[in-house]
Amino acid sequence: MSAADTTTPAKVPPPRQAPPPAAPDTPRRPRPKGAAGTPWLLLAPCLLVLAVVMGYPLVRLVTLSFQKFGQSQLWGFQPAESTGFGNFTKVLSDGEFWQVVLRTIVFAAGSVIFTMVLGMLIALLLQRVSGWVRTLINIALVASWGMPVIVATTVFKWLFDSDYGVLNAVLSKLPGVDLIGHNWFASGPQGLAVIMLLVVWGAVPFVVITLSAGLTQVPKELEEAARLDGAGAWGVFRFVTLPILKPIIVMLTTLSVIWDMGVFPQVFVMRNGHPEAEFQLLTTYSYDRAFVVNDYGQGSAIALITVVLLLGVVAVYMRQMLKIGEVE
Repeated sequence: MSAADTTTPAKVPPPRQAPPPAAPDTPRRPRPKGAAGTPWLLLAPCLLVLAVVMGYPLVRLVTLSFQKFGQSQLWGFQPAESTGFGNFTKVLSDGEFWQVVLRTIVFAAGSVIFTMVLGMLIALLLQRVSGWVRTLINIALVASWGMPVIVATTVFKWLFDSDYGVLNAVLSKLPGVDLIGHNWFASGPQGLAVIMLLVVWGAVPFVVITLSAGLTQVPKELEEAARLDGAGAWGVFRFVTLPILKPIIVMLTTLSVIWDMGVFPQVFVMRNGHPEAEFQLLTTYSYDRAFVVNDYGQGSAIALITVVLLLGVVAVYMRQMLKIGEVE
């Protein structure tokens, strides 16, 4: 056998294949004329309704806040007089107004915190119960959510009544507790706590249903991986569940702040249409100035200041949502 026979033949590289020809650019169809205005045309009916239903009252509110407008002007005996920023000066220099603002902020903050915490706990609980129990709880939540505010307020008035209230009778059966005849509305803090409980009771169902829908989007694989890494229940919630639910929590918190700062029927009905000074919030205070004192200019100024405060809350919400969008 010769050396040539034992030599391994060199491998020849395969020939290169020519790249496939590039697909010719498909010419874009020209946009038909008027296509840019089609969305606005479709939105026109809705925008028209909003302009009529919300635009006119807002314009009228701004106009009244810069005028001296009382019963004489309401009945047409005297023309409305422009006061410039006089109404705002009177309102902002009034110490009672700032007490009402502080009371409203504390009331709204407490209502929002209790609503979000309780709603989150119930939503997490619904993920760990059987199907029929979850169905019963959801039915109860929807039923309480759909109850009219006036009806719910009347029920709470009966529960906390000093003479015939069920709560006083039940609590008095505990050893060492005697609340027979106790008036929960004798002081502002206790009465506002009862009203806060009513607001939380009506707001929790929406929060629970929304958070329950958000919890279904949390990947089980991430939770399992966190548990394998040694994270407990709190660690899984903090580092896995909470970041995923953050956009929903921000939205619910903002909506709750707007709703709770605009609470009116709960306070008005609970105090029989005449809220005392210790129960005044921005909404009832504005109503009192306009329809009790008959100073519609100052009432409009207070309402406009409330709108500006709520716009600040909306601005914070938009900023947080933009930050979340940039991270994603």
